[in-house]
Amino acid sequence: SMEVMGDKSRARTAMHEAGVPLVPGSPDRLQGADHARSVAADLGFTVLLKALAGGGGKGMRLVHEPADIEDAYGLASSEALASFGDGGMYLEKAVVNPRHVEMQVLADGEGGVLVLGERDCSVQRRHQKLIEEGPSPALDPPTRAQMAEAATLACTGCGYRNAGTVEFLLDTDGRFYFIEMNTRLQVEHPVSEEVTGIDLACQQLLLAGGGSLPATGLAPLRGHAIEFRINCEDPSRDFRPAAGTVTALSPPLGPGVRVDSHVYSGYNVPPFYDSLIGKLITHGDTRETAIARMKNALAEMVIEGIKTNVALHQEIFNHAAFQKGGTDIHYLERRLGLR
Repeated sequence: SMEVMGDKSRARTAMHEAGVPLVPGSPDRLQGADHARSVAADLGFTVLLKALAGGGGKGMRLVHEPADIEDAYGLASSEALASFGDGGMYLEKAVVNPRHVEMQVLADGEGGVLVLGERDCSVQRRHQKLIEEGPSPALDPPTRAQMAEAATLACTGCGYRNAGTVEFLLDTDGRFYFIEMNTRLQVEHPVSEEVTGIDLACQQLLLAGGGSLPATGLAPLRGHAIEFRINCEDPSRDFRPAAGTVTALSPPLGPGVRVDSHVYSGYNVPPFYDSLIGKLITHGDTRETAIARMKNALAEMVIEGIKTNVALHQEIFNHAAFQKGGTDIHYLERRLGLR
């Protein structure tokens, strides 16, 4: 099932057969730029070229005009080959101003699936998630139930057994479309743990040992949780990686505040890997409480010796559009003027 879901073309075929809603796109691997141009003409522009083996925004290009297909295909395919060892591409109709909403699942490989609600991951920069929260401010209970059912079909359709995430785009009319499944535990899993009380890492081990799920269906949700990723990067210099030594570290404390990190005072952040050095998570009975706790926690966070994105998150959490919940995946570029 990991091989199927790790190949975007095979995943789309499996999800189509399982009855999961899909973004209109190419049925299989594109055979080159000319093939991409032909498929795009049938779908209508704007379209999105995506790497078959991709993730994290690598090997992805938005194409508005037929004349741009060839260059976009070459760049995306080369990037995919360098990043994943596979330059294969497929193409989808672009969904305008969508939100990125994903369903956290636990599955036993025998048809049992527990859906631990959703996470809204729409605050992104260059397709890299920065803030995740659950429940999504954009979902009503009927849509949540429909997405949970689609996530269940995705798991049973590939015989999945593990913790995983079924990711969807949500358009402005409330329609949702499958985009991919991450067959692993993701960075943002603490959000789901906080709103359900279920330890996902523990459940992975129990499932791997042949244990049973604690329940099936859609898990009841309690309150609201928000996570932001603490990255070692300099927002004032186009988010350039900022490796160095942490000279002082004092994480925030208090009710509803959680910090997941491997970093300590004196830790040397190397330049070779992901810039993520920690996660700050807050939980409250309401979204407003979770936001208030996050704002306080950000103000109390002390990380010295390296550049981080803490100040950027303070700006986001004080922004009226974010507080109202009206964000889509282009929020940072459009509202805050970031590239």
